Formats: sequence, structure tokens, C-alpha cells
Amino acid sequence: MLPRGRHNLSLAEVRSSQRTRLLAAMLELVGQQGYAATTVPQVVARARVSRNAFYELFEDKLDCFLALSDELADEVLAQLVNTDASNWISALRTGLRHYLNWWQERPVWTRAYLVELPAAGPPAVEQRDRQYMRFRAMFDALAQWARREQPELPPLRALNTKMIVLGVTELLADQVRRGRADRLVELEEELTFWIVQMLADEATAQTLSR
Repeated sequence: MLPRGRHNLSLAEVRSSQRTRLLAAMLELVGQQGYAATTVPQVVARARVSRNAFYELFEDKLDCFLALSDELADEVLAQLVNTDASNWISALRTGLRHYLNWWQERPVWTRAYLVELPAAGPPAVEQRDRQYMRFRAMFDALAQWARREQPELPPLRALNTKMIVLGVTELLADQVRRGRADRLVELEEELTFWIVQMLADEATAQTLSR
């Protein structure tokens, strides 16, 4: 929040603060009432930012929501890649645990990104698909790590990492729609087993329960 009255902040600092508040307001409103019901006047009122300032930063509601979606994707991806592990399965477990906890601890964020994003139309879905490519690249790298540790593994099938990204995302969205956003961490064991199957093979997945 900007200080009341006169201040010594630069225009860039003011705009940065306003942008942060507008994105937070967009997140709260979309998470609470859905994308379709959210309007620019509601966002600027919640953020306590002028309508003119909104349009200095964003073209329209969709542009603001897309900026929010990018920030959410950046933050959640960091939960998967910022792990220090001695082997690929340990890295997967740690990253997945952080990922599920991150969504579960932020139910408003979870509904806004996982459930409401398609309501913003094709531009939002296209932008999400571009973010998905980053997640696929991460799983591709994990699969390569697995084959360095286990050279006997077969080559990774072309669609496997895409199926992981789409499958995990839709499973979490389904949980949220069912009112189970507070139980996402319960998916950890099953998801770990399935992802190991997809990245490696059935035999490697079976070792997880031993």
C-alpha cells in the first residue's frame, strides 16, 4: 500500500505498487466469484487504485488476468524446480509435495488459476498452454536424469510429459470443483507412483512401495 499524502516514491515505484494491488484484487475477485462476474470497476475498487491507473498498466480485464496467470505459473513452477535432491525420484517427491502444499494453502489462487482460467477465453487458454511447455520441459529434464541413473530404462514416449502436465492439472481442478481443495496433499502418493510410471517404467514405480 502506498503511504498517504505526499511521498518521495518515483513513478515507477508507484506503478509497481499499483500493479501488485490490482493483480491481488483480480486474484481475490476471480477466486471468490469467478472470472465472468468480475469487472474492472470491482478490481479498481478492491485495489484502491484509480480506473485511469488500471488502464495505464493493462489494456482490459483480460490483460490483467493474463498477467496474473503468468505470475501464478512462475511461482508454482518454482515449487517444482527449487529442490535439492540426491536422485531423481527424491527430487520428484520433494517437488510434488511442495507443489500440492502450495495449491492447498492458497485456495483462492487455486480456483482462479485451475478452474476459472478457461472462462477467460482462447487467449487465456493459449497463454496457459505456453506455460505448460515450461512444465513439460521440467519433466523432460527429470526423465533424462532418470535415464542417467537407470540406463536400462526405455526411451521416453513423446506424449508422456504432456499427459503428466495435463493430467495433474485437471485432477487438481476436479478436486477443487468437488470442494476438496483442502485435501490436495492426499494425492501425493498416487501421483508420485503414476508420474514415475510415465517417466520411467512400471518396475521403477513398484519400488516406491517397498
